Amino acid sequence: MIKCLAIDDEPLALQLLADNISRIPFLELVASCDDAFAANKIMQEQSIDLIFIDIQMPGITGLQFIQSLVKKPMVIIVTAYKQYALDGFALDVVDYLMKPVSLDRFMKACNKAKDLYELKQSAEHNNLPKQDYMFVNVGYSLMKISFNELTYVEGLKDYIQIHTSTSPKAAVVRMSMKSIEEQLPAYFERIHKSYIVNINKITSIRKNALFIDDKELPVSDSYKQVIEKLTK
Repeated sequence: MIKCLAIDDEPLALQLLADNISRIPFLELVASCDDAFAANKIMQEQSIDLIFIDIQMPGITGLQFIQSLVKKPMVIIVTAYKQYALDGFALDVVDYLMKPVSLDRFMKACNKAKDLYELKQSAEHNNLPKQDYMFVNVGYSLMKISFNELTYVEGLKDYIQIHTSTSPKAAVVRMSMKSIEEQLPAYFERIHKSYIVNINKITSIRKNALFIDDKELPVSDSYKQVIEKLTK
């Protein structure tokens, strides 16, 4: 069972959220909280796997609460404010649901959380070494990305594009460059504020650029030491 918290300052919304959670057989609702402070107290006392949280709440917003967590559980945002979606996905939330939430859309979000939970549980149970892949949110699905096949990551304004050697089309993900950089193994290097490359895929290097096959990627002055390290 996935232990979860429901957090919303609106009593009716909180009750509807609790009702939806009760319909999902693999979810166990530990508590319903009307503010982040009550939720934080519960999380200090017991292990929580997943939180459902609104954004606009008194005292501390949902986004501020997520940012404050040192050991972050999985997060599904449930809100009436669509303008915070990019901020939410930058914090690696599992999903972002708009009120009123249909039951089928709610189930899709919960299934994504279940997939992530089972993946983590499997790795811990088998005492596996650091995995050589990651899952990212693409649309309403979790897409598996093999690090060995990932050639480079391109950062755009509000999302990233993940380029691989196995697909001509990049995966577009609402995720920050900083966040994905923290998850990549040591053979990935930042060469520009907008580019991270798999150094094993580099085919040639110039003074201010490098190539992955026929794709030219710029190297900014701030990251020239990367080129120096690679060419020593």
